Amino acid sequence: MAESQAWTVGRLLQWTADYLKRHGADSPRLDAEVLLAETLHRSRIALYTSFDEVPGEEVRAAFRELVRRRAEGTPVAYLVGHREFFSLDFRVTQDVLIPRPETEFLVMTLIELARQQDRQPVTICDVGTGSGIIAVAAAKHLPNSRVTAIDVSPAALAVARGNAEIHGVLDRIDFVQSNLLAGVPKERRFDFVVSNPPYVSEAELGRLAPEVRRFEPRVALVAGQRGTEVIEALLGQAADRIPPGGHVLLEISPIIHDAVQALLAANDRFQPGPTIKDLGRQPRVVQARRRDEG
Repeated sequence: MAESQAWTVGRLLQWTADYLKRHGADSPRLDAEVLLAETLHRSRIALYTSFDEVPGEEVRAAFRELVRRRAEGTPVAYLVGHREFFSLDFRVTQDVLIPRPETEFLVMTLIELARQQDRQPVTICDVGTGSGIIAVAAAKHLPNSRVTAIDVSPAALAVARGNAEIHGVLDRIDFVQSNLLAGVPKERRFDFVVSNPPYVSEAELGRLAPEVRRFEPRVALVAGQRGTEVIEALLGQAADRIPPGGHVLLEISPIIHDAVQALLAANDRFQPGPTIKDLGRQPRVVQARRRDEG
């Protein structure tokens, strides 16, 4: 294309999509739209009514820098600093995992079960909260709930707290720095212990997408040699924190589904429930109910 042609929004999008595709992006057109919309401070849909607009040089320079970093592998969510989850916009940094659609199945299961609870207010503990997507979405959709959000990382907790403030639920979420439940007072009880824990094994790590391995926090991804180490520890702790009839809900990798079910079967304090499958029909959310005492 001749250089004499103006760099309109439409031309920028087409050129960038082609460029990112050559550099291995999975969704080059979408990436181009998100980055340009962010640079122009408008929604993606607004780009489609301004294809003939010619952004100024300052905007194009900022856009070029984002495109360069995206071509080098930096995830789009980290470049723009936010990601949509459960119809809410969340701030993200490289201190937290990027929210993924699979986790919405965990939130939907939690909300459905919590609305059936007789005890009020419903108490929820989100272990390994990261950016706070589970805790904030739960507090937003369950107004009569009290949420405790736990993470071992102070930086992650700062991101989660900021997201809670943005969405107006800061007053109903307690933030606790802790390795799983170890730092939570032993007398605290929760109707629900939910978690999207580290569940990647050391061997599986090498098979993840390069941008995941390079940019997302390893501590939030890798559980150990088997991939079930964190879940095993959490189940042991959660059994003492959930009253009879309460629930534990865990997002898992389909690879470890059978191993997690075996852990539940070996723990006589939990009654396993049906596993929730994701849109790909893969096992995604494991649930169990705390058995009655006696």
